Amino acid sequence: MGMEPPMTLRDRLQTALKGAMRARAADRLSTLRLINAAIKDREIANRGDGTDAEVSDIDIMAILGRMVKQRQESARAFEVGGRMELAEKELAEVQVIEEFLPRQLDADEVDAAIAEAVAEAGAASIRDMGRVIAALKAKYTGQMDFGAVGPMVKARLS
Repeated sequence: MGMEPPMTLRDRLQTALKGAMRARAADRLSTLRLINAAIKDREIANRGDGTDAEVSDIDIMAILGRMVKQRQESARAFEVGGRMELAEKELAEVQVIEEFLPRQLDADEVDAAIAEAVAEAGAASIRDMGRVIAALKAKYTGQMDFGAVGPMVKARLS
């Protein structure tokens, strides 16, 4: 028997979906279906613009990262509005989505990753920011919030 190839993110999602169906875990199932719908939407968009329709694990991680961010923003808005039950529902979805993302780097690890990317890119000025961000995305997609990382890279290069 040959070695089994490692499970792709899509395989893990399908396995989780089947498990949630069997367990009749309605909330979990609805979140997993939302993830699958987002992936399908991306595949349809890819077909439309002629790129490879197949969505890679990196693409899926980016989709999941956006889904987490949207739900965190919604949860904050619901909390401010005093709608705790809705905020909790959003945060419960975040927990399900994060099961499929690599562990998030903490602040020190993000700092170290930026320092390393700046050094590897030989970045000296703000003009090199794109190269540094590209290097970080290649290595840490799904592990850090690039919205927050951009200003940190900018500060380090100015």
